[in-house]
Amino acid sequence: MPLSIDTVRVAESVRRLRAWVEARGFRGYEVYDALSSPLIRRAGNRWIKIAATQFLRRSPVNVRPLLGIRRDYNPKGMGLFLAAYVKLYRLGDAAALGQVEWLADWLLEHRSRGYRGAGWGYNWDWQSRAFFLPKGTPTVVNTAFVGHAFLDAWEAVGKPLWLETARSACDFVLEDLRRTCGPDGSFCFSYTPIDDTAIHNANYLGASLLARVGAATDERRLVETAAAAYDYSTRHQRPDGSWPYAETTYQTWVDSYHTGFNLEALLRYGLTIDPGAEPRRSRRGCAFYVDRFFRADGAPRYYHDRDYPVDIHSPAQAFVTLSRLREFHPAALAVLGRVLDWTLRHMQDRRGYFYFRRGRILTNRIPYIRWGQAWAMHGLTTVLLEARASAEAAAPTRVQP
Repeated sequence: MPLSIDTVRVAESVRRLRAWVEARGFRGYEVYDALSSPLIRRAGNRWIKIAATQFLRRSPVNVRPLLGIRRDYNPKGMGLFLAAYVKLYRLGDAAALGQVEWLADWLLEHRSRGYRGAGWGYNWDWQSRAFFLPKGTPTVVNTAFVGHAFLDAWEAVGKPLWLETARSACDFVLEDLRRTCGPDGSFCFSYTPIDDTAIHNANYLGASLLARVGAATDERRLVETAAAAYDYSTRHQRPDGSWPYAETTYQTWVDSYHTGFNLEALLRYGLTIDPGAEPRRSRRGCAFYVDRFFRADGAPRYYHDRDYPVDIHSPAQAFVTLSRLREFHPAALAVLGRVLDWTLRHMQDRRGYFYFRRGRILTNRIPYIRWGQAWAMHGLTTVLLEARASAEAAAPTRVQP
């Protein structure tokens, strides 16, 4: 189905966002960076750390400068920016290549050290109910997104080092992560090398990197391992097509962008491992996603069963998911158009950046660098690239005389 989108409007949105991001050198604050504060970091009690993190996440006023928190680079955000600039380069922006090379060099320099493969973490300590994650500890989610970005860059430019880096990221997934075993040889990758949580989007993302790199390097081990991990989380898909976030009793929620991660990973499975599996596995998930996560006016829901909050992460991932999975749900393309219109009208500031969240009453306008800007740029550039690919596919073939 052709992707018919107002690409002029989307390109202008990207131009404004890009100017804002580049003017700040890709640095910014982050939603969960509370423990970057010297004052909060000294708190010994994990519940105090969790409370402080949640307070800063929810506060519509950015008090981070008062707490000694500085703008910084975020490795996952840098990976998303790398993916976005690769797409800009593929769209014909020759100047974007310089940023691609700079972002790739930064990510190579800031890999987490001491692991068997290349991995990337966060630039702050993170305390959750499940575990404490020290600054720099690599995660499978960050590593998968960065690894995919390096593979994108290699496919666009052909630099061998970038394929080698994506392959090294697979070593991190294979050798450094723990595994929760399931039936018939299936298993779930852990979120980090220091925990045993079974989080489905994280597992799918790790598997998707193995599958894509395995297809590029023709390594059967990578493909077979990816298939076993895919099987684990696919077995946990609910009858209505949704997935719980994780298997712990307090992490059973269903949200939009993690559902989008799962669907995108299943698409990669179909493209790289089993061409017949993607529609079979993901049609129910796609129907749940399209039918439950968007209001009639295009406002994206964070959770499937309530209208608020509207979080920038939801439309940003929707740009990717809806444009790539439009063939599997008849309403996906129309929903994408409405989501784009609503988001550009209600979530992008006139200065170019995107707001964090809109609630029923208040709007949190803090411009988080990874959570908002990197994701929005990744999502919007995906729409532009998919629109061009769709137009090229629909164009009539010229017959040479």
